[in-house]
Amino acid sequence: MWPREIMASKALTQFLRFSRVSSSGKALLTSLADSHSLKVGIIGGGRLGKQLARALVTVGQAPCSSVRISTRRPESLSHLQKLGLNCFYDNAQLAAWADVLFLCCLPSHTPSICSVVRPAIRKPCIVYSLITAVPLPRLKQLLCYNAIVRPQYQCPGKEPTKEWGTKGAVTEALQDLAVVQATCPLNSQVKIKVNGKWLVGIFYAALNSSMWQSLPHQEALALLNDLCFPEHCHICAEQKASCPQFTCESFVSKSFASSMTPEETFPWFDLTAAQLRESPFSQLLEKSESVQNHLALLYQASFGDWPVKQHVLTSTKTSPTLAITEPGMMLVQDSSLSTAASNVFSGIPEETTDYVSKSS
Repeated sequence: MWPREIMASKALTQFLRFSRVSSSGKALLTSLADSHSLKVGIIGGGRLGKQLARALVTVGQAPCSSVRISTRRPESLSHLQKLGLNCFYDNAQLAAWADVLFLCCLPSHTPSICSVVRPAIRKPCIVYSLITAVPLPRLKQLLCYNAIVRPQYQCPGKEPTKEWGTKGAVTEALQDLAVVQATCPLNSQVKIKVNGKWLVGIFYAALNSSMWQSLPHQEALALLNDLCFPEHCHICAEQKASCPQFTCESFVSKSFASSMTPEETFPWFDLTAAQLRESPFSQLLEKSESVQNHLALLYQASFGDWPVKQHVLTSTKTSPTLAITEPGMMLVQDSSLSTAASNVFSGIPEETTDYVSKSS
C-alpha cells in the first residue's frame, strides 16, 4: 500500500503551499523549492520513510534543507545523506522543527515515539500518520493533539489494481498519469481508493495554516478559489464565473459564518473530527460532482504538467467521462443538508473546544 500513501503524502505538501504567506500577506503559490518551503520531518527510516523522502526531493523538487529524517539507524540512510538530507536520531528535535511531521514507524513503536514528540509539537504543525494500524482517535489520545491527518483506504474486494506492476520505484510511478489518476481520492473506478475524508482533512488543514498566519477568512477563501478554480479552467472552458466558488458556509455552519467579521480568521479546526464526522465541506464535496472533478484535476496537476488532452477525469458517479460544471454554480450551504451534518462545526467556540482552540 505504500506507493499510494506516498502519493497522498506528496499531494498534502503540494496543497499546503497555498497558505504560505509573505510578510505583506500575499500568498506564495510557489513550488517546494521556494525559500518559504514547508519544513517536512519524517520519523522512520524504513522503506516507506526512505521512498517518501526521495519522492519529495526528486519529484517534488523540495530543497534537501527542507526535508529531515529521524531514525534509530541514520547510518543506514547514506544514499539520502549523499543527496544532502539531514538524517539523525532525535524525534523531539524533528517534531519541534517541522511544519509537517510524517509518522512512518512501526505500530509497536508508536506509543513510545508519541510520548517523546508530544511535548515538542507546536501549532500549526500537521502530523501525517502513515501507520495504518493505529486509528485516528488513538493517535489523538497519544499525542494530545488534534491536527492529525491519516489516510483511510476502501477495498471493495475486487482484484488488486495492476497499475503498479511495471512502474518500479515510486519516483518512476509518479511520472505516469494513469498511476496518479488511480491514487486520486475522488476516483471511484479504482480497486483501492483513499477515503474522501482524507481530502476533507487536507482542506481544513490548509485553513488552519491560514488562521495561524492571521489571514482574514475572505482572503483565505480567495486563495482557495484561485487554486482550485483557476481562471483558465480546462474543465469549464468558459469564463471563470461558470466555475464553482467556495464560500464561508462551505466550511463552517451558517450560524457561525453569519457571525464572522470580514477581518476575522477561520477558527482552528480539529482535523481528527473533520475526518471522522460529517462537516459542511464533506457534505458539499459529496453532493457536487463538478467540485469533485475540479479537485481531481488539481490533484493531478500537483504531480506534473500533463498534456491538456490527457486531463480526462473519471466520474465519481457512473462513467469515466468529464462532467462539465453547471454555469453559475456556487458552493453555498445546501438547504437539503442534514441539520446534524451542518451543525458539526456549529459550536465554535462556545459549545466545544475540540473543533477550535484559537490562540488568544
